[in-house]
Amino acid sequence: MRTLIAVACLVLVAACGTDTTDSATDGGGATKPEMPTGTLAADGPVVGLGLVIDQDAGPELCLGPVAESYPPQCRGLPVEGWDWAGHRGDFDDAGGVRFGTFAVTGDFDGTTLTYESAVAGALYDPMPRPEPTSSAAEQHSAGELEAIGRELQALPGALSTTPGDNLVVVDVVHDDGSLQEWADATYGAGLVFVHSALAPAAG
Repeated sequence: MRTLIAVACLVLVAACGTDTTDSATDGGGATKPEMPTGTLAADGPVVGLGLVIDQDAGPELCLGPVAESYPPQCRGLPVEGWDWAGHRGDFDDAGGVRFGTFAVTGDFDGTTLTYESAVAGALYDPMPRPEPTSSAAEQHSAGELEAIGRELQALPGALSTTPGDNLVVVDVVHDDGSLQEWADATYGAGLVFVHSALAPAAG
């Protein structure tokens, strides 16, 4: 009988020592999803406010940071069908580089924005977005938030990341909600806020 008890104890100890399934998971035993790998296409027309610039590769819409030079410098989304002639008076021309701030509406296939219409940035009244407020279950240090921000820079279409008060805001070219779902599943709801630079165009 003592032998049987000893064997049973050894089996239990071995089972506890070799069960690594839960140790590799997070958030109640659910494995973290893999980071998306491609910029998401839009199902319908979208609008984005940024600098339209025509340097050497045709018109591009820069939605992220722009170098403060004259003319400015940036790289953005190719804009197919753009015609400067329809926007005279709303752009500058310096050293053969044309540029101006516009809210551009069109279809986005994940790579290229196909022009439909545009208004000068000074005349565009974007929909206000609520100020992100953390509702994360745990408090994170500044170092942890910065580390998360660095990880989020690898998101497809990432433009910038900004740590805040127990939160991180990441600006991306386009999100249909999938990137936000991934962030919630990876870091917990209420910690990471994904802001899409291309938003659904008003019908």
